Amino acid sequence: MMVLQGWGRVAVWAAIVMVGAGLEAADVRDSVVKIYATRRPPSFSRPWTRSNATEVSGSGAIIEGKRILTNAHVVLYASRIMVQAHGSPSKVRAKVVAIAPGMDLALLEVSNPSFFKNRPPLPLATERPKVKETVNAYGYPIGGEQISVTEGIVSRIEFVHYRYGTFGLRIQVDAALNSGNSGGPALVDGKIVGVVFSRIGNADNIGYLIPSEEVVTFLEDVADGHYDGKPRLLDSLQTVENPALRQKLQLTESMGGMMVWHPFSDKGDYPLHDWDVITKIGDYDIDRQGRVTIGDDLRVSFQYLVQKNAKEDRVAVTVWRDGKKVPVEVPVLRERPMLIPYLKGRYPRHFILGPLVFTEASQELVAAFREKGAVALNARRNPLIRRQYDRPAFPGEELVVLVPRTFTHPITEGYDNPMFAVVTRVNGTPIRNMAHFVETLRDADEEFVTFDFAGSYERQVYRRDELLEATEEILEEEGIRYQCSPDLEKIWKGKD
Repeated sequence: MMVLQGWGRVAVWAAIVMVGAGLEAADVRDSVVKIYATRRPPSFSRPWTRSNATEVSGSGAIIEGKRILTNAHVVLYASRIMVQAHGSPSKVRAKVVAIAPGMDLALLEVSNPSFFKNRPPLPLATERPKVKETVNAYGYPIGGEQISVTEGIVSRIEFVHYRYGTFGLRIQVDAALNSGNSGGPALVDGKIVGVVFSRIGNADNIGYLIPSEEVVTFLEDVADGHYDGKPRLLDSLQTVENPALRQKLQLTESMGGMMVWHPFSDKGDYPLHDWDVITKIGDYDIDRQGRVTIGDDLRVSFQYLVQKNAKEDRVAVTVWRDGKKVPVEVPVLRERPMLIPYLKGRYPRHFILGPLVFTEASQELVAAFREKGAVALNARRNPLIRRQYDRPAFPGEELVVLVPRTFTHPITEGYDNPMFAVVTRVNGTPIRNMAHFVETLRDADEEFVTFDFAGSYERQVYRRDELLEATEEILEEEGIRYQCSPDLEKIWKGKD
């Protein structure tokens, strides 16, 4: 999806910053666009298809390189994207060329390069705005068709969780922001200091911006044509505020840091140990609450500097170990390994066999039923609940889920509805993942096929020939084009 070849990091920074005077207000309006998207997210009860289309709109800013910057949530799962410029009666087709769902940022390109004629790119600010500084938010919120400009001040700047385990700086402003503002730029002196991405609906004028420095990080990341993500430490850490804990660790009064209570890896060569205290990251001291001071008055989590200081997926830190300071280099990861991962814009795989529909476990699937069905699944000891945030127990482990949308068919007579049951065995063979599940079914040549599920779910047994015969019937009757996802179809048909 990423096609930004040829942009080196230095070139990217030089091109997008455009040091100098910003644009005048009239020019800014020419550089802000309205985005129309037709979104079709996954259907977790019918994973062979997609949910009904919904029309959404958002805002975007033209930036250097004839690209449009917006929010990921505006265009995620979009089957069609149209862009309309200020003062123009027409819309042009656009496509996503880079997306970071975790940081809620995306880049668009339009089909007609002449779209950018007389529409200058907006420069990105090189510095964070100050608290109490005035910002102007441009966009196309609900309540009208013309471009809207609202004014507010910067209330605070924090390092917070965005989405999908991704962390970054966030600017809070008191400008009036509404649905449709998402993806629009917020400017100071004609330069983008942030991108509008969320608000608190039940509060008065509390909105949030993704700072320009996070946008620059995103653009630098995708300059090679691929989004890698933001590095971070994944060890289990805690503050060193408690007096008894500090005495045990032999910390002096002036020392702060974050204590490791569960290293990310248990391998012998892993540089962090249980009871280690990370006291410094690079040249920055970490205080007792795990924060560092950057700039004049900004205190943020030390993880902010992990993202800034990591080189070749390692970061230099100083630890306090057995009463001594020890410099170490710690590996960082750009994504937490999860047994139940996030789809992040991908559609779930599916496999249909007779009246049974199987799909892969995902955090989005769990979120779709959790509010109403979590109690029932927990009572059944379903691993979708018990293992929701676990790491894979072995390389390639996935959970194969039987969706509740079981087709009506005589061969299911007498069986309970195994709501979101997780397959553990097929004919006694432990199932490792979706691919292995399909492979096991393909190679099963016994008369019967037996499914075992995790937790309190009854066993189900079917005649193999009846399952295969019912598959053809159901696909035809339901108008389903594909029995399974393309990668699983290759396995099912015995292709490499």
